[in-house]
Amino acid sequence: MTTRIELARVDLRGRTPSAAELRIALPRGGVDVDSVLHHVRPVVDDIRDRGAAAALDYSEKFDGVRPDTVRVPVAELAKALDELDPAVRAALEVAIERTRKVHADQRRVDSVTEVVPGGVVTEKWVPVERVGLYVPGGNAVYPSSVVMNVVPAQAAGVESLVVASPPQAQFGGLPHPTILAAAALLGVDEVWAVGGAQAVALLSYGGEDTDGGPLAPVDLITGPGNIYVTAAKRLCRGLVGIDAEAGPTEIAVLADATADAVHVAADLISQAEHDVLAASVLVTDSVELADAVDAAVNAQMSVVKHADRVAEALNGKQSGIVLVDDIDQGLRVVNAYAAEHLEIQTVDAPAVAARVRSAGAIFVGPWAPVSLGDYCAGSNHVLPTAGCARHSSGLSVQTFLRGIHIVDYTEAALKDVASHVVALANAEDLPAHGQAVQVRFGSLS
Repeated sequence: MTTRIELARVDLRGRTPSAAELRIALPRGGVDVDSVLHHVRPVVDDIRDRGAAAALDYSEKFDGVRPDTVRVPVAELAKALDELDPAVRAALEVAIERTRKVHADQRRVDSVTEVVPGGVVTEKWVPVERVGLYVPGGNAVYPSSVVMNVVPAQAAGVESLVVASPPQAQFGGLPHPTILAAAALLGVDEVWAVGGAQAVALLSYGGEDTDGGPLAPVDLITGPGNIYVTAAKRLCRGLVGIDAEAGPTEIAVLADATADAVHVAADLISQAEHDVLAASVLVTDSVELADAVDAAVNAQMSVVKHADRVAEALNGKQSGIVLVDDIDQGLRVVNAYAAEHLEIQTVDAPAVAARVRSAGAIFVGPWAPVSLGDYCAGSNHVLPTAGCARHSSGLSVQTFLRGIHIVDYTEAALKDVASHVVALANAEDLPAHGQAVQVRFGSLS
């Protein structure tokens, strides 16, 4: 018998809570990364010292299989693509095409600014040289994550890409064949059969494979993962760049009485399908809609494949229904919540969406469910979680680019501003800074 869903309710009607109060009152789960650091640090240190041998030891321990090599033979990528279900291949091709179209428009161009005659500052955008793209392999298979990580990196001009994904015992120690096929479809020929914290550590430190081949370290690691992956990212940050410390996935739906309760319920369930820690939150000014969504969620549970997982997520403290006085208050709530995915299902949804200030991605109206963004909208689904959308963006071409300022001044242009440099250097009690300018004009004293 399917567990009954009891979405908790937070009633904010008649109240004007501050931003600080909303952060406490709103449903929010999350994970305590600090709590696993002491488990992950020895893994990272071991891989720093022993490289691939240590990574394979941990694969055997945690994944139940020990691949012959870390790097997947290129022939296996080609085989996986040849054997891919034609319908899945067609869907991936559509996803790739649309994602490339959107991300092609994100590429920044260099800018040249003449500050003064003879004084020019150029901002040059340079792609990261080598990137590790992590694709998880826990509750589900994520070829879409291969697309979402690889496409913006390629659009940025990254020349060296490696996809890392956990080895699977049922596939002889290779990552899932759909992951391999997606990599092949995107032209990525370097895939490592390694997952978890050990993948992040090996990507960071590199090493030598069991066949003597090089496992070159990367400069940046992107892609979602579980708490152990996140902890390893934290420990390796600085040695490499990371995109974010991603937490459990989340959806918020801002809806009024015009929303279809069946649609809303299906969208809440779809997000809960990811993980028992996933958050599904409805914000509405309609008690009638809230009641109808409750009923629709329970009605749909009879056809949900991962019912136990979904039920645990929806009954968790991170999920619930927030009742508000009106859509204006609802906007204040969703801006404070800063959801990874935010759906707007209201009257004049585009105008309401235009007032949202904090969200990883916004899905407007009844025909733009989060599922569309997960796969085929063209947008990126690697997004900030746990309220980080208040200050951070999702994965994009910019993630893989570095802006470098090039300063080019003539003698006359430097001389014209020299006294100001000296004045500021002295004000900061760093006189040698000023002297480095004065010496060029024979005025050092």
